[in-house]
Amino acid sequence: MTKSILEIYTIEINNKCWFATTKSMLDYNLELTSRTVLVTGVAGFIGGALAKRLLNDFVSIKIIGVDNLTSYYDIRLKKERLKDLIEYGDRFVFIEASIANKEVVEQLFAQYRPSVVVNLAAQAGVRYSISHPDTYIESNLIGFFNILEACRHSYDGLKSGVDHLIYASSSSVYGSNTKVPYSVDDKVDNPVSLYAATKKSNELMAHAYSKLFNIPATGLRFFTVYGPCGRPDMAYFGFTDTLLNDGTIQIFNYGNCKRDFTYIDDIVEGIIRIMRHAPERKVGEDGLPIPPYKVYNIGNNNPENLLDFVQTLQKELVKARALPRDYDFAAHTKLVPMQPGDVPITYADTTPLEEDFGFKPNTSLREGLRAFVQWYVKSYLE
Repeated sequence: MTKSILEIYTIEINNKCWFATTKSMLDYNLELTSRTVLVTGVAGFIGGALAKRLLNDFVSIKIIGVDNLTSYYDIRLKKERLKDLIEYGDRFVFIEASIANKEVVEQLFAQYRPSVVVNLAAQAGVRYSISHPDTYIESNLIGFFNILEACRHSYDGLKSGVDHLIYASSSSVYGSNTKVPYSVDDKVDNPVSLYAATKKSNELMAHAYSKLFNIPATGLRFFTVYGPCGRPDMAYFGFTDTLLNDGTIQIFNYGNCKRDFTYIDDIVEGIIRIMRHAPERKVGEDGLPIPPYKVYNIGNNNPENLLDFVQTLQKELVKARALPRDYDFAAHTKLVPMQPGDVPITYADTTPLEEDFGFKPNTSLREGLRAFVQWYVKSYLE
């Protein structure tokens, strides 16, 4: 069915309960029930998982999902995520389009008038940005600019407009910072990849639009997201493919890398809590708006050594009988130098997230990798 220039599909999911907290929850100022929420990048790893939770947890919510289904990685995974959403009727609308197409974005806002926008559409990957820079400019800069402009004009004619814009940033913005853990108060002016530069640009663009047009905006710096049906360009997925095909995995920086691995359910829980509390609009002493703008880290606050990570993955593969008990791990690993664009450590200071939302990601690496391995075995080996 085609309506105007937007191709539409309907989607639904089954209920799944998940909850975690470390203290009493914040007094939310934005109710998601009966809202129309735009989720860009909805067929992506985080976007698909977020759409599921929203549809499960908020009965009368309507999700407008946008994704251009690029072939950056196996498109079957994107279709699998969308397949999981089928049967929700008119509560979910899927539009196959690029947010870099300004006409599509403008019509989408005019047609559906979303009051909450979650921008997850982006070209991901640090190393890919070295060989394919154009795609990052198109999606991460032009695409995000189109979203910001649409949010700005959602207030035209004294309309209520967008109540909260949430957008994906990245731990990559910390670049060559040596101070750990990374705090949102740290200076982030030393990106070591174009991908990181585009994400820092997103934060600057959002701040400017928040200041100029009083748009409540929240940026989320994600730290190494992993889990079932994740991105195959991520290390844990690629390592699994390689080990199960009797190949040799490369461990960068000679094993001296640490990553703050964050399980997908923790990421989604953080996003939903943040969605429900928009930065408050205030006026400064000069009579001008104080930008209703915030940035949060969402990470596990517990960096894992890459060698330990690989050993945990191996144990879970053996436990799932995907690898034999006598598998020679040492014979299938090779220590290599750091690659351009990579950093030796990512480590999130999540104090603001804990203080403002009573939440801290807490899924252990073993628990998260076990869930991934179980999904992988079922999807690829059975």
